[in-house]
Amino acid sequence: MNSGLSIPITAQLQMEIISLLNMEAYYLDNGKYKEWLDLLSDDLIYRMPLRETLEGVRADNVSKDASFFEETKKSLTTRVNRLYTKSAWVENPATRQRHFISNIMVESMENTSEFKVRSYFLFKRSRGSTHDIEQMFGERNDIVRKEGDQWKIVSRTIIPDQSVITTMNMSMFL
Repeated sequence: MNSGLSIPITAQLQMEIISLLNMEAYYLDNGKYKEWLDLLSDDLIYRMPLRETLEGVRADNVSKDASFFEETKKSLTTRVNRLYTKSAWVENPATRQRHFISNIMVESMENTSEFKVRSYFLFKRSRGSTHDIEQMFGERNDIVRKEGDQWKIVSRTIIPDQSVITTMNMSMFL
């Protein structure tokens, strides 16, 4: 997978990438969506394929043909800009949300300016005065690269552990 030219994963490199993911979670949890967009590369691919229920041990149950969403930075920008308008009914009343990111693993790639980052996520959300707490959890597979002096997320594939999504809507960013 890695050529002999791969960049070693130093503690400093690992901490820079962990800081990127922590900053992203902070922005999302605090409604700083425009700042979050700045963490995304212009050529971003952001997708969440369906998780299928298949029989058999170790069956590959992530769909290759269907996704809950497959977006670009442009489509995410449209969604974010809408959140700052009065017609963002999905956020009225505003949600309270938390992104918990763990098990972060960084791996070199052949392209020595990019790194694979795998992390686990737990997303929790509540709204208004209800007792209902929505949650999603799973794995994220990212590619990140340094553009100038800032780390950017180039691609994200979100693999939910649930095959049936139980949230009221899919308006969140994971």
